[in-house]
Amino acid sequence: MAIGQLKDVETGETNGLEDLEKPLIVEEQKVVGSDESGSIWMALICTFVAVCGSFEFGSCVGYSAPTQSAIREDLNLSLAEFSMFGSILTIGAMLGAVTSGRIADLIGRKGAMRLSAAFCITGWLAVYFSKGALSLDIGRFSTGYGIGVFSYVVPIFIAEIAPKNLRGGLATLNQLMIVTGSSVAFLMGTIIPWRTLALTGLVPCTFLLVGLCFIPESPRWLAKVGLSKEFQAALRRLRGKDADITQEAADIQVYIETLQSLPKTTILDLFQQKYFGSVIIGVALMVFQQFGGINGITFYASETFASAGLSSGKTGTIAYACVQVPITIAGAMLMDRSGRRPLIMVSATGTFLGCFLAGTSFYLKDHNLLPEWVPILAVGGVLIYIASFSIGMGAVPWVIMSEIFPINVKGVAGSLVVLVNWLGAWAVSYTFNFLMSWSPSGTFFVYSGFSVMTVLFVAKFVPETKGKTLEEIQASINS
Repeated sequence: MAIGQLKDVETGETNGLEDLEKPLIVEEQKVVGSDESGSIWMALICTFVAVCGSFEFGSCVGYSAPTQSAIREDLNLSLAEFSMFGSILTIGAMLGAVTSGRIADLIGRKGAMRLSAAFCITGWLAVYFSKGALSLDIGRFSTGYGIGVFSYVVPIFIAEIAPKNLRGGLATLNQLMIVTGSSVAFLMGTIIPWRTLALTGLVPCTFLLVGLCFIPESPRWLAKVGLSKEFQAALRRLRGKDADITQEAADIQVYIETLQSLPKTTILDLFQQKYFGSVIIGVALMVFQQFGGINGITFYASETFASAGLSSGKTGTIAYACVQVPITIAGAMLMDRSGRRPLIMVSATGTFLGCFLAGTSFYLKDHNLLPEWVPILAVGGVLIYIASFSIGMGAVPWVIMSEIFPINVKGVAGSLVVLVNWLGAWAVSYTFNFLMSWSPSGTFFVYSGFSVMTVLFVAKFVPETKGKTLEEIQASINS
């Protein structure tokens, strides 16, 4: 997120496919204006129902950090077994993200969200009733698949139902609720047993399933599949009975016809010279985002604090949770003010500093130097890291990725980039505990090295995309 950082689609770790669609919708807005009058309440209600899925995403991501020691002790799991449990979420999410587009097109946005909730509910129940590693892994994989679909369908649904003047603001709720869900899981995991914490994951799914009974389907999807009467009725419910939807309905129909007329592309088309620069930038940013260590640090934060000598890993975990939400809000506010390149370079510099401080703390501990400073540096380093990541590295790579690909290859390019992101998330989350067993200081120094490479790569190869047209961005990449 990358998961956390899938600012998914304003953005996003996430996770990140809303941004893949967002520029297409922007093109629609540029061509024709739509009526913005009428009620916005149904659009707001639809958004709040949908972001229950985003909260569920965060709950799944945040679950493993505060529960590691308790689960290992209760079920007698080895380090390798718990590492598989923690990381298999990303494998499920990767499969969910890859199949989510087809699912959402086949059974609709609401149908895809119902399917996601069913997978998450099944997964949480499997975790709750687990007696060993196998059922734990099956449950974790199932929740992972569910959030992989959520990572696509929630931001797409929001983008498709929101009035254009509110789309940006409503889309930011997706990432905010992911971070909030993760933080709540962190906090609750410090005070309730791990099985009870698993049951709390059912709550957002329940709200989502109930809420979906009272909101309309995406008008754009209904128009796409040829359900014209249902399309008109859904748009009328979203905009209010007194709103004039004639122009907006016509705009949507024209836009869908335009998209359907574009030539189909394959992944091999991405390796043409005119797209190659964009592919390198998109893939590299995802590699740097993940191999900076975000999912390893997030999934196992509590144990990391405890291994640094903090009297209670819970203290650091609570502080970690409290940092994420306000910093994510600040990052969203800075996105269109500071520009993409400065924000990501400042963010990567901060993640370097955080990892370097954490690595230094473990180095001091290994050599029995300044023992009173070890836990302070460890907690401070991790908090600096997560604050820095939340303000830029989590969201900006997704935003840049959404802006650098031409419309005709955006879907295929997005699938490739998301695949790379989730593969990186799995690799980091699975290897983190083994790397920590090898050398805690070395682990954080390796992650800090990737942060340095991020700054250098962005400075050399990534163009500023703020305020530029698609053509101007393409010209700057290929120049």
